[in-house]
Amino acid sequence: MEIISFVQQSKKKRAIALPLRRKSINSVSYAYTYPSEKHIFKAGTVHKDLTLKSCFASLGQGVSNFGTFVANNIKAIVISVFVILGIAGLSITAYFITDYSLSHTKIITLNDSDTFDIDSLDKLMKNFALEITSDVDENGLLTDSAGAGVSIAAKYLSQPVEYQIYKVKSGDTISGIAKKFGLTNISTLISVNDIGNVRQLGAGQKLKIPSIDGIVYTVKNGDSLNSIATANKIKLENLLDVNELSSETLTVGQQLFLPGVGLDQKTLQSRMGELFMVPITSKFRWTSPYGWRADPFTGVRSFHTGTDMACPEGTPILAAMSGRISEVGNNRTYGNYIIINHGNGYQTVYAHMSKTISKKGQWVTQGSKIGLVGSTGYSTGPHLHFMVYKNGNRIDPMTVLKK
Repeated sequence: MEIISFVQQSKKKRAIALPLRRKSINSVSYAYTYPSEKHIFKAGTVHKDLTLKSCFASLGQGVSNFGTFVANNIKAIVISVFVILGIAGLSITAYFITDYSLSHTKIITLNDSDTFDIDSLDKLMKNFALEITSDVDENGLLTDSAGAGVSIAAKYLSQPVEYQIYKVKSGDTISGIAKKFGLTNISTLISVNDIGNVRQLGAGQKLKIPSIDGIVYTVKNGDSLNSIATANKIKLENLLDVNELSSETLTVGQQLFLPGVGLDQKTLQSRMGELFMVPITSKFRWTSPYGWRADPFTGVRSFHTGTDMACPEGTPILAAMSGRISEVGNNRTYGNYIIINHGNGYQTVYAHMSKTISKKGQWVTQGSKIGLVGSTGYSTGPHLHFMVYKNGNRIDPMTVLKK
C-alpha cells in the first residue's frame, strides 16, 4: 500500500503570539491512481503564527548566517574597509588643502623688497590721511588741536531748547557747522535733522540748529519720564525744563529733546557714512581675519593686515564706500591693487586682483565695480585681501563693515 501524508490546519491555541503578521502557505493538490480508483487529497492552507520563540529563532539564524558570511569572506572584507578608509582620507586631505589654497596668502619669509612693499603702502596711507584730518572722535565729540575730546557744555540745561535755521554753504562740514554754533557734539545736528548720511549733505540744504547739545528721542510704549531720564543719565528736572513739560504724561510717538546726550557709536558710524558695505556681493567665504594668526601647517605666527574673502577668480569687486581712486598699482606682495580715498581719514585697499577696472583719479560710488578677484602677488588661490586705514593707520575691517 502506498502511504500518502498530508497536513491539516491546526487549531491549537498558541501560548505566546505576537500580533505582527501571519504566514500563509497556499493550498496544493496531490492526485494518484489506486488500483482502480482515482483518489484526490487536497491539503488546506497552513497558517503559521509569528511567536516570540520563532522571532528569536529567526534572529539567531540571521546572526549565525552573517557570522558564517564574515568568516568565509574575512580577507575581502578587510581589504574593502582599508580601501574605503584610504579613499575617505585622501578626499578629506584634498578638501582641506584646496580650502586652504583658495583662501590664504602664502606663508613667506619677507625679504627687503617685500618689506618695502608693505612699508611703502603704510607711508602712502599716512600721506593720504594728511589731506583730510578728522576733528571728531569716535563718540562724535569735536576734538581740540591736541586731539582731546571737547567736554559737553552744561549751559542752558534748565532753559527750553531753541532752534534756528542754517543754510548749508559750499565747503561746509558737519563739524564746522557745529563749531560755528557753539555745539560740541556732531550727534546733535545729525539727530535733530535726521541725517542718514553726512556725506550726502549738500549746499543749499537747510538745517535746524538747537541751542544746546542733545538728541531727539521718540517715546515708545511703556516709557515714562523717569525711565527715560534714568536710561540716559539725565536729571529729571532738566528733561522737564528743556522740553517745557508741565505734566509727566507721555504719549507714544511724542518727541523729546535729551540734553547732553549723544548717539551711540554704531549709529554715529552709520550716519557719518563710516560703515562700509562688504566689497563682494557674490557668494564667498570669510577666511583669514585681521590680526595675528598661526598658519595651520607651519604654526608660524604672522600679522594679517586685512581680511580675506575667498571666491572664484573673476568675481566682481565693488567699492566699499564712495570715494576717489587714489592709486592703481602692482607689487610683489599685493599683486594688482587699488586704493580708494573716502575722505574723513578713511582709505580702503583691494589686493590680489586679476584685473583692475577703475582708473587713478576716478570718482566711484559705493557699490561701483572696480576690479575682479584674482590671485596675483603672494597668493595661493583666488581671493580678495581687503584692508581699511583710518587716519593712516590700519584697522580691523570688521569694525566698520555693515553686518
